[in-house]
Amino acid sequence: MSWVQKKLNTLELYTVDVILGRREDAISTLYGAFLQSLSILFSGAVQLRTWLYRHRIFHDQPLGCLVVVVGNLTVGGTGKTPVVETFARALQQRGRRVAILSRGYKSKAPPFWKKWWFRLTHTAEPPPRVVSDGQRVLLDSEQAGDEPYMLARNLPGVIVVVDKNRVKAGAYAIKHFGCDTLILDDGFQYLPLKGSLNLLLVDKTNPFGNGHMLPRGILREPVKHLKRASYVFLTKSNGRRDTELEALIQQHNPGVDVIECAHRPQYLQRLDAPAGERIPLAWLKGRKVVAFSGIATPESFEKFLRDLGALIMARERFLDHYRYQSDDLDNLFALAQRQGAECLVTTEKDAVRIEAIKHFPVPVYYLRLEIEIVQGAANFDEAVGRICFPAQGA
Repeated sequence: MSWVQKKLNTLELYTVDVILGRREDAISTLYGAFLQSLSILFSGAVQLRTWLYRHRIFHDQPLGCLVVVVGNLTVGGTGKTPVVETFARALQQRGRRVAILSRGYKSKAPPFWKKWWFRLTHTAEPPPRVVSDGQRVLLDSEQAGDEPYMLARNLPGVIVVVDKNRVKAGAYAIKHFGCDTLILDDGFQYLPLKGSLNLLLVDKTNPFGNGHMLPRGILREPVKHLKRASYVFLTKSNGRRDTELEALIQQHNPGVDVIECAHRPQYLQRLDAPAGERIPLAWLKGRKVVAFSGIATPESFEKFLRDLGALIMARERFLDHYRYQSDDLDNLFALAQRQGAECLVTTEKDAVRIEAIKHFPVPVYYLRLEIEIVQGAANFDEAVGRICFPAQGA
């Protein structure tokens, strides 16, 4: 990693600390005020853009099929990928030809100069990147992005397409793969493609952060834009009602259906075993582990491990979507050995960003999570039926 990249990472971590209120010194107060001024400008731009689409000055482009938009009002950490995966699987099982459309966050895309060259020469841009054609996974996580690669790997039979222009990606999926259902991953802010259904995810443990817009807070849109949701999914639920949050949702979107769901650990999967050895969760009880992750909310992952009885000897937190290098792994292995840990444990999203190496001095596992409905439907299949197939009375 270059010196410049290290400094940028340091600034990003410091900014996150300021947003989350972890810093209380004079410099952080001044920096917070600067971020707040940028937030005011960002909020104005977001609301103007929404107004332009609402009044048909900017036009969305329907594609003539069911488009399910899954997204959130905040950046990171709502547990969106397992919801998208579960929805895609349930729709596929009901006979739908499903494609997931993703922008491929932090994936490798054509360089800026190439895009301008296409425009200047009137040359057609390259087609969207197909991560999975339903039969094979065609791209790795670096080319596709973490979430699209995970979805492609876990959903045989489902098409996964990556492009920042989701209208182009959707049209491509319909034309080349005969798809009749599009799931727009992280698409609540993508207004050019009209959604048939807008599923808004809200992290129950931290619904709207400090209430500020980016970059002072974690909001991509004002809270009042809850009104654009067809359904609200409260994720990371502990099963207990939050009447204040429920009242806020109903205030901005009266009568909207709210479905609560929880992320449940399923098993551990070993990275360095040829067949991806699965280990039952009970194995963690009393085990000394080193936890590491590069996700938006590492606290929830670490809590899962503690709740399962693991003894966390040390933890390492990296930036969200951090791509691990060989020296990072060497440092983690050395840390585990110093701490007397029996293994390293990470998230599934992190596991796709770990370079393949021949020898793991310490076993490495990732924790597999899946979605479970807590309130609002008997199970996820019922929720999918009620939302996507209302005429069938499901």
